[in-house]
Amino acid sequence: ANPDIIRDLKEAGKVVRHDTYEHNYPHCWRTDTPIIYKAISSWFVKVTDIRDRMLAINAGINWVPGHVRDGRFGMWLDGARDWSISRNRFWGSPIPVWRSDDPEYPRIDVYGGLDEIEADFGVRPDDLHRPFIDDLTRPNPDDPTGKSTMRRVPEVLDCWFESGSMPFAQFHYPFENEQWFEDHFPADFIVEYINQTRGWFYTMHVLATALFDRPAFQNVICHGILLAEDGAKLSKKMRNYTEPTEIFDRQGSDALRWYLMSANILRGGDMRISDRGIDDVVRQVLLPIWNAYSFFTLYANVDGHRAEFRTDATGLLDRYLLAKTRAMVEAVTEHMDDYDLPGATAELQGFIDALNNWYIRRSRDRFWAKASAANEADKRDAHDTLHTVLVTFARTAAPFLPMVMEEVHGGLTGGDSVHLSDWPDPAELPADPDLVARMDRLRDVASTALRLREDHGLRVRLPLASLTVAGADAESLADLVHLLVDEVNVKSVEMTDDLEAHATFRLQPDGRVLGPRLGGGVQAVFAAARAGEFTHNDDGTVGVADETLQPDEFVLALESPEGVTAAALGSGDGVVVLDIEVTPELESEGLARDVVRQVQQARRDAGLVVTDRILLWLDGDDALLDAVRSHEAHVAGQVLAAEVAYGPSVDAIHAAGVAVEGHALTLAITRA
Repeated sequence: ANPDIIRDLKEAGKVVRHDTYEHNYPHCWRTDTPIIYKAISSWFVKVTDIRDRMLAINAGINWVPGHVRDGRFGMWLDGARDWSISRNRFWGSPIPVWRSDDPEYPRIDVYGGLDEIEADFGVRPDDLHRPFIDDLTRPNPDDPTGKSTMRRVPEVLDCWFESGSMPFAQFHYPFENEQWFEDHFPADFIVEYINQTRGWFYTMHVLATALFDRPAFQNVICHGILLAEDGAKLSKKMRNYTEPTEIFDRQGSDALRWYLMSANILRGGDMRISDRGIDDVVRQVLLPIWNAYSFFTLYANVDGHRAEFRTDATGLLDRYLLAKTRAMVEAVTEHMDDYDLPGATAELQGFIDALNNWYIRRSRDRFWAKASAANEADKRDAHDTLHTVLVTFARTAAPFLPMVMEEVHGGLTGGDSVHLSDWPDPAELPADPDLVARMDRLRDVASTALRLREDHGLRVRLPLASLTVAGADAESLADLVHLLVDEVNVKSVEMTDDLEAHATFRLQPDGRVLGPRLGGGVQAVFAAARAGEFTHNDDGTVGVADETLQPDEFVLALESPEGVTAAALGSGDGVVVLDIEVTPELESEGLARDVVRQVQQARRDAGLVVTDRILLWLDGDDALLDAVRSHEAHVAGQVLAAEVAYGPSVDAIHAAGVAVEGHALTLAITRA
């Protein structure tokens, strides 16, 4: 028709301009022919009559992410129109409506079940689909002539009507399972793609409101779209993704599960899937957990210790870890109660770091030490505390890492399934929020100091003279200094609240972000920032010129005096100052520690177990051997050497030539 219409318009002189342009147009997916739109009669659900009630019921649903409730879904409800539920096709669920074929004797019958159909038609159909159901006809009771017939209307139901009926239709309610349905409706939880706000979420909500005046679900997670690594749509044709079975075989199903559960896709965002991201889960989550479990089993078996679930250890690190575990369980529980799975996984991953890179690192000597009457209680506390924490962690992390946690939990408890155990009760663990906060602040200090070392090319085994921590409440960490000395490898630590004596922070507001929000007021913010007139708040915000700046609206730049090596704490309220001058004495001790590392590697290469004592031979240049002689007791104690000899080896079971900071060293070992 288009050419005829255009010709008539031109002949009438009503065409100002005539152009041809290409544009998208819908086509039939079967025949690939253009679709023609036309108005037809349809059956509708009168949604506008219940729109206000739908909005009120929606207010009681927990949506994840939360903005969907009043945003995408709430706005869709607010503009809801009557819903066309009929489709003019053969396949589908026939609409159960029979209508008179003679408009002079109108009549409409709507059937709600097989019993009603059997009562009117005298037969009980065993197939409710077309064409069988269309064969059911009967005389129109309202036609005195007896000529008109009741025939089923030709339309079938919109498939979304069937999807929206899922909560009750799956149980054949109300014809069966009535009590079960009443006890289990509405659903506790559902999850689907975020655009189902116009599909499944919506149709369930319409029908639940209309039929029951209740929500169809109480909690819902709306996930985003999973995309290829380059941002393209996943395509079987393009094969722009790794097959899940390949991921299961290579990285494991738990790695993929955690990767997805920890991502923003479960908060409605889109996600680019990456094999490297899954590898990071293996490296940052699975391996550290397994390493902690292996560490415990190794030394528990060496000591012959049968660990118990205990929470009464009194050592500083034990008390910290137990209290940290309680805080972790509470936080994960809260996130899961809110259906915030990325938040829960973030808590678990943060705890893994505290467990492996702090507690176990700082407690190694307690596990390594040879059992004696003097350390028996301390070793028992270390074993039992780590056992207790690993069991609790396995039960907390089981929903996210079901396979690995089943293995870990079974190994710790004698084969009990983690998935049949109770969820951890935080009340069974001691609470000490002050100790947890101070120890975590100390960990921040240690991480900052180690980063400073790395930035200046100073290996951790090289001792340094001093470390200064300056900032608010720094002196509250004084009783923890001994842990920092060992972790950062410094000879002394100074704690001071006098930040300005060591460094200052300069506030740099982001004008591109603040300009649209503050308008002309942004100039006052910049002026106050230049004058140093601002406060750093506990929640990470900054107060300046009567305005509160959010963390993404500014940068705090650290300025330290010339010649001072300093870095800001991650918390932003303090600095770490490191003395990086290396004296000959410090260099000598560092070389001795480097030799210890090489000997430990030689022990592993020789297949020795952790309890084997050895005889050690060292041969190299004078500077290196003098360094070892100066610290021989430390070297021997660390590598379990009953004797250290200098020169060629005799009857060694393993020998190696290595380089130690530019010094050539030949080392050899044998069992003592």
